[in-house]
Amino acid sequence: MRLFRRHRDRKAETPRRPVEDVDLDSLLALVADNLGYACAFDPDGAALTLTGPRRLTVRLAGLRAEALRRSREDWPVLVSGHLTHALATADEPFDACDLKQVRPLLRTRIQLDDDLDPVHVVGRHLTADLVEVLTIGPGSSGPTGSSGSAARPVRPEEVGCWPITAGQALDLALENARRDERLSVTEGDLGGVAVRRLTGPTEGAAAHLRRLGDYLPVPSDGVLVALPDPATLIVHPVEGIGVVRAIERLRLFAQREFERRAGALSPQVYWWHAGRLSLIRADLIDQDGQTRLVVAPPPDFARVLAALAVRSEGGSEG
Repeated sequence: MRLFRRHRDRKAETPRRPVEDVDLDSLLALVADNLGYACAFDPDGAALTLTGPRRLTVRLAGLRAEALRRSREDWPVLVSGHLTHALATADEPFDACDLKQVRPLLRTRIQLDDDLDPVHVVGRHLTADLVEVLTIGPGSSGPTGSSGSAARPVRPEEVGCWPITAGQALDLALENARRDERLSVTEGDLGGVAVRRLTGPTEGAAAHLRRLGDYLPVPSDGVLVALPDPATLIVHPVEGIGVVRAIERLRLFAQREFERRAGALSPQVYWWHAGRLSLIRADLIDQDGQTRLVVAPPPDFARVLAALAVRSEGGSEG
């Protein structure tokens, strides 16, 4: 009876693992085998060690957290992507799951929503068509890092390892860019419209939108912004009714850049105001051999245009 009691007590001391963890481990072992690796799990399930063509320890806390947010039908792709990514990035000079290591390497870059697989990136929408994506890597501190590698997007499973939320990580990346990078500012002219070009050393120039006041006077009605590439901002102040012509010139410029340059970002024009970026829908329409611009501004910007028109008329009468 005593022996039976001791055995029963030992079983009681061993907590049963959640069925989700057990199923995920089975899937991890299957995917590892398909990749040509044997795997051994840590007793607490926090990591597994792959043994095969190379030996590698893969952290699992972020993967487990991400799996709980997904349907089980997504798990095979999620697990396969996680292990494949771990092997592909095994030679990186940092552990992406260690926030202390990667904290100074975090940056953001702006990408078109249509170009992204939202399952594999961490980001937030600036507008319906633009996403601020969290990146990491030696290249975050310059066009290329000391190893010559470019910054890469951070995966959700990696952020899941950190003691902060994805939103906090994005804010941290923005602060890194603001502190460590300085944009150059030059004046330019687009068909009679004065603009300022802000250019940075990395693809994270748009992070400085929130700090435009550090570079130039920002009027109360904001500025027009074109984003021809991730390292460049073209801005024009919203100060008078001449802003309508500025929309046209910026839109034509952004379209030309988008069509002729590899790595171009957006052919559209945006309005930066009160800490928010809004798309000014402006379509180029060919009619009777001529190109016309049809602008459909967002409601708030339409009200600004109306107020500018009234002020302009009042100034003319005076």
